[in-house]
Amino acid sequence: MSFDTVVGQSALTTTLKNAVKSGKLAHAYLFCGPRGVGKTTCARIFAKAINCQNPTSDGEACNACESCQSFNEQRSLNIFELDAASNNSVEHIKTLMEQTRIPPQVGRYKVFIIDEVHMLSTAAFNAFLKTLEEPPAHVIFVLATTEKHKILPTILSRCQIYDFERMSVQNTVNHLKMVAQKEGIQYEEEALAVIAEKADGGMRDALSIFDQAASFCQGNITYQKVIEDLNVLDSEYYFRIVDYSISNKVSDIMVLLNDVINKGFDGGLLFQGLAKHVRNVLMAKDPQTLPLLEVSEQQRQRYQEQAQRAETRFCYEALRLMNQCDINYRQSSNKRLLVELTLIEVAQITQPDDSAGSGRKPRRLKSLFKQLIQQAQPKQSAPQVAAAAHAGSNVEVRGARCEVRGTTDEVRGARPEVRGNQQTATPAPRPTIKASSLGSSWKNLRQQSHNSKMNIPPGVPGFSDAKVDEQSSFTQDELELQWLSMCNRMPQQLVAIATRMKNMTPRITTLPAVEVVVSNDLVKEEMERIHGSIVNTLKLYLKNNAITLTVTVAQMEKVRVLTRSEQFEELCRQNPSVEKLRELLDLEIA
Repeated sequence: MSFDTVVGQSALTTTLKNAVKSGKLAHAYLFCGPRGVGKTTCARIFAKAINCQNPTSDGEACNACESCQSFNEQRSLNIFELDAASNNSVEHIKTLMEQTRIPPQVGRYKVFIIDEVHMLSTAAFNAFLKTLEEPPAHVIFVLATTEKHKILPTILSRCQIYDFERMSVQNTVNHLKMVAQKEGIQYEEEALAVIAEKADGGMRDALSIFDQAASFCQGNITYQKVIEDLNVLDSEYYFRIVDYSISNKVSDIMVLLNDVINKGFDGGLLFQGLAKHVRNVLMAKDPQTLPLLEVSEQQRQRYQEQAQRAETRFCYEALRLMNQCDINYRQSSNKRLLVELTLIEVAQITQPDDSAGSGRKPRRLKSLFKQLIQQAQPKQSAPQVAAAAHAGSNVEVRGARCEVRGTTDEVRGARPEVRGNQQTATPAPRPTIKASSLGSSWKNLRQQSHNSKMNIPPGVPGFSDAKVDEQSSFTQDELELQWLSMCNRMPQQLVAIATRMKNMTPRITTLPAVEVVVSNDLVKEEMERIHGSIVNTLKLYLKNNAITLTVTVAQMEKVRVLTRSEQFEELCRQNPSVEKLRELLDLEIA
């Protein structure tokens, strides 16, 4: 009803009251700002004040004269309101401009309040611009909008612009306290602070939420009931997550995250609130930035206590990680995994670095992988190592899934030690890898070309010429597995035959005899060229030196194509009734 009841806009209301008191009024005003901060309310109060016949000394309306009473009873003919969102055409503006010609009957001015003026079309703006350039002396326009950038510059240059500010949390809480006292509603200050934060600077939203919370709480607004009614995540979760992260308690954070998700909260919403919380913790570390916290006094005290425990580096790094998670959250296919990984990284910020003085971020997973490899390496006995060194062949460690290739000079066996009746092997020194042992040289190729039917050196991956003295049995599945593995390891020059061999299925005829069937003689010739290498490889990996391989060509059944007469004769032979039908009808084969 008056300028004094407007909350959080003291500078603007003081300017408007001084303009009313001095009588120096502009012909057009533009009120702009976010939603629910009092733009339309101030426009109505201002329209009533400039038409008041007996204004007070501070520029307020008297609420006693005929003009004020007609405005309060909503029968004033001097104040017109137009919603530009639903009346944005040229015809609506022209109809409104025609009413500007008629002078006011009661009062001094006709006030036209156009709400959401940015919704006017371009043609409507142009029609309105002519009247705005040369308005009658008794007309004042008050425009209200939430998006000033959509208004034409020619309109802006002819208006006095008033920018309304967002409501602060403290101003909103104070106003809600006053409303609660007048309505006889009990409240907790923390609950009102949650309502104010949820309103996001809009007093209209705050009053709507307050009314909803009052109905839900039945006259006693408490913190727990408000967060339950508004589906707001309790700030206690944020304090606990930060405390757990400082103490590197990843397991507790995972349990807490599961509790949050089970309550129906989205991971993205959790990170938005957590990022805001960490930002408040960072602001609470310095007394100069402490007033930037838009929270209640009790919450501000908690932020100060947690800020003393959290390092500045932790806050910076946590904000960076959470900002990165917020960017990647929408594109992630496994959103929960992304949230969990980010929380784990946040919990590792305060861990001591593995390497001091390097100036680089420690890679904590590197040492973990080393331990896993060391645990996976099998222990070899001395006779096995010595036999491998004597043979000079490739040694395959199946347990660790890795191959150690070297010569007799490069693989040094362990020296056995005899303790009592047991013979143990001391750990062998770390093998030395020489550049000459990697791959195959032209010298090796020339020396060993006469040993292979297809000039394939023994060192080429895919085949092996090592001798095996074992005669272990094997199954059909093991045969097929080693066959496919051999095809995958074959060298590049044999890629064509390797592709054909992948589609073949070797069969065990009589253990250890193996047979493979090919489609034609050409494929058989190709396989015969590398027959020895295939057999040696199967012997090595299947651990049976008696394996034999037979390559046979599939026998295609030859079917003779019958002529028409032969087809009819065959049909009559199978069904004599057909021949009788031909004779009765006197038919002949064409």
